[in-house]
Amino acid sequence: MAEAAGTVLLTHPVGLHARPSVKLTRLARGFAAGVQLAGDAAGPWVDAKSIVKVMAARLPQGATLHFRASGEDAAAAVEALVGLVRNDFAEVGGDAA
Repeated sequence: MAEAAGTVLLTHPVGLHARPSVKLTRLARGFAAGVQLAGDAAGPWVDAKSIVKVMAARLPQGATLHFRASGEDAAAAVEALVGLVRNDFAEVGGDAA
């Protein structure tokens, strides 16, 4: 089974709160791979497809987000999620959170 991991600095002013969390979980759900998120490499790790768990992590601006995924599209999932955070949760067309 393919596995992938990546990290990215969270620069969004409100951190990983409502709108950014929704965008992140929506993107994560688009992949078959299991995707997890943590604010520290040692964990705790949460299901990146669960809005409740992602918001409960309460990761602030300036935190380093750690992603890990396993499944056939694990690398694509991590790449997309890191890209979303790196682009400050902007969607195609420039719609920032």
